[in-house]
Amino acid sequence: MKFFIDTANLEQIKEAQALGVLDGVTTNPSLMAKEGISGQANVIAHYKAICAIVDDNVSAEVIATDYEGMIAEGNALAALDNKIVVKIPMIKDGIKALKYFSDKGIRTNCTLIFTAGQALLAAKAGASYVSPFLGRLDDIGADSFGLIEDIRLIFDNYGYETQILAASIRNSVHIVECAKIGADVMTGPLSSILGLLKHPLTDSGLAQFLADHKKAAEAEAAK
Repeated sequence: MKFFIDTANLEQIKEAQALGVLDGVTTNPSLMAKEGISGQANVIAHYKAICAIVDDNVSAEVIATDYEGMIAEGNALAALDNKIVVKIPMIKDGIKALKYFSDKGIRTNCTLIFTAGQALLAAKAGASYVSPFLGRLDDIGADSFGLIEDIRLIFDNYGYETQILAASIRNSVHIVECAKIGADVMTGPLSSILGLLKHPLTDSGLAQFLADHKKAAEAEAAK
């Protein structure tokens, strides 16, 4: 499973990269705004800064919702760095844009996926990734993991190479469950990735090991 971090915060991206397990970054206009990034020139500079940190897979989202606008923005974003994956919304013109970029050899991430049918359309259009939003489905009581399972079955049935990018990940349980049911990628906050480190028995075991080592060292020193 690939690990992406869902943020525009450079320090968090650097921390995740330093762990040695980071495979990419996803961003969106809301995350950019959260970091105080506004204006086209600043956004472009920020994408370049992210690309300078990570090895690959930087999802950069278009703002336009019409076909011509998405094509223009997507081409400009893809030209920034070969690590860029153009993020396209799941709308009618978005499907057309996915096909355009697929034919041009430009990677895409179809975002705001909430049904298996939407994922199927995106895969048919040649999307590199589809992003079903688990947390938002959980908020309305929908079966988010069931959606991942359905998409996995459909993609496997027909040999689609489109990868399932589980998005709106909110905790480490989401990550583990998505790994169990076959999501190719997860994207979430740094806290969710770091949450995989934690277990009280790990903490208590380490504390015991250190205490025993200190006791043995003191005994040796007293000889």
